[in-house]
Amino acid sequence: MRFKGKTAVITGGSSGIGRSSVELFLREGASVVMGDIDEAEGTAMMSAMGDGFLFRKCDVTQENDIKALMDHAAEQTGGIDIVFNNAGAGGPRAPIDEISGDEWDFAMALLLKSVAMGIRHAAPHLKKRGGGAIVNTASVCAFQAGYGPMAYSTAKAGVLHLTKIAAAELAQYNIRVNAICPGFIQTNIFAASVGANKEDTQQINAILGQAATNAQPVARPGIPNDIAEAAAYLASDAAGFVTGTHLLVDGGMLVGTEGSWNPETPGMLDAILPEHLR
Repeated sequence: MRFKGKTAVITGGSSGIGRSSVELFLREGASVVMGDIDEAEGTAMMSAMGDGFLFRKCDVTQENDIKALMDHAAEQTGGIDIVFNNAGAGGPRAPIDEISGDEWDFAMALLLKSVAMGIRHAAPHLKKRGGGAIVNTASVCAFQAGYGPMAYSTAKAGVLHLTKIAAAELAQYNIRVNAICPGFIQTNIFAASVGANKEDTQQINAILGQAATNAQPVARPGIPNDIAEAAAYLASDAAGFVTGTHLLVDGGMLVGTEGSWNPETPGMLDAILPEHLR
């Protein structure tokens, strides 16, 4: 019961990482206020999750919706202690030489501005509580090319720097700010980014799950609860000395090339040296 007596606001909580986080924070004693654009699922969750759960429709690309969510959470529960800025999607997939200005603006609004405004409109409520914790969802895409669409990756890199700056500015109010960088997590985000139907989504998830076992040292795909547990740690008192940083939850994907961890794959030197010099 790490969060007994505390209120957590979680965005994008109707599925995937957000849904697992809602369930975990509720189990740990928090009152959870969830914001999501999916009104039908959010309303259904109101019946399923019990008295500790509240839902408010929130389009995180709209600042007024974010402010209304934070204000509603504080009014209904007495204050806010934890914010998990998690909502997002893959966004436009166009490369830099094809993306339109409107597509770029949408990606930044969904993935970066939403986090900034989540912090902006949560901070006054956290100050009133004497402090708290903010957790932002970034990505392994923030570190190098090839792991996600260009606009998505750029926005997630922005989330990392925003996290550092916000942590520095809000430290005086006893507010900690950290980020999580998921690797390949089995959610519907990949299928949704290409407009897949239900059947295709299942097939894509199965393919990605198998691919993940070969793409990283930990030979299994990530699951939403892996990220929920990381969010709970960063939001808890156990992370009271942790701020302005990020936590990689990627199965070791970024530790190095496959040759560094797979004994069946030649390392760089092995690949280029003659056999008698290896």
